[in-house]
Amino acid sequence: QGVVFDEVSEFVQSALDGYNVCLFSYGQTGSGKTHTMQGSGNGAMRGIIPRAVEQILQQAALMQSQRWKFTMKASFLEIYNEDLRDLLVMMNSDGSFKQRNTSSASKISIKRNQEGKSYVDGINKVVIDVEDKAAGLAQLEAVMVAAARARSVATTKMNAQSSRSHSVFMLHLCGSNEESGTIVEGALNLCDLAGSERLDRSGAGSDHKRLKETQAINKSLSSLGDVFTSLANGSKHIPFRNSKLTYLLQDCLSGDGKALMFVNLSPTIESSNESLCSLRFAQRVNAVELGKATKHVQYSSKQGSGRR
Repeated sequence: QGVVFDEVSEFVQSALDGYNVCLFSYGQTGSGKTHTMQGSGNGAMRGIIPRAVEQILQQAALMQSQRWKFTMKASFLEIYNEDLRDLLVMMNSDGSFKQRNTSSASKISIKRNQEGKSYVDGINKVVIDVEDKAAGLAQLEAVMVAAARARSVATTKMNAQSSRSHSVFMLHLCGSNEESGTIVEGALNLCDLAGSERLDRSGAGSDHKRLKETQAINKSLSSLGDVFTSLANGSKHIPFRNSKLTYLLQDCLSGDGKALMFVNLSPTIESSNESLCSLRFAQRVNAVELGKATKHVQYSSKQGSGRR
């Protein structure tokens, strides 16, 4: 887990520098995507999410000597059967848990602001303490636990804890420099994609609910593939709106941000065909050039204002 994170730590730093960053794991069901992103425990088996937050907290503390102050808020959602669900619906913004069941809260939705950038309307944002690293990591742990309890999972023939949805952990970062008046806004999106499935192996076809979930998962992954194909071919029209997943990640995948994909492979011989498909998909993704990312920074009037 540590070696994997070292490979992507520069992308995490970019979010703190004012970029929209997206890291996502792709692969068949049971290949270890959730383990890659979330991991387990507090030691060597920690995943990308806790390691990324810890790195940002450490870097933010170091930048205090340069008169920088940062705020950090976390959101966690899932896309289940093309519906967006807030996984932190039972948490308050300060990280405490709500006393009553509010699972019937209003639906969240993807919208565009005046600048044409996407955001999730109505989603909970839990404040992560930047001043106290230990407190911040404890708040993150509470977020992870709440999200794990709320996420849609089920048992299939291929995975005892099969994710039946795509999950997206979003870290909203804002930094300001008292001396120069500079303000930076970055975002880190860490996506654990539901695994592609073959019905004959997962056994999902015998259960109507599992079948519907599998169809929704495979359709959205296919839409993601269509987006990458269009980007690689330089098409004028990119079909971001064909799925909630691609629409949500549009800013990161359209040249405004930075994106990186993990490909998770199952080590079993029985999964060799799926592994080959995953590698072919990775080859398509590797051919995509997103262009130069946009840094979201505002300057004070004495330096000139605007974004880079």
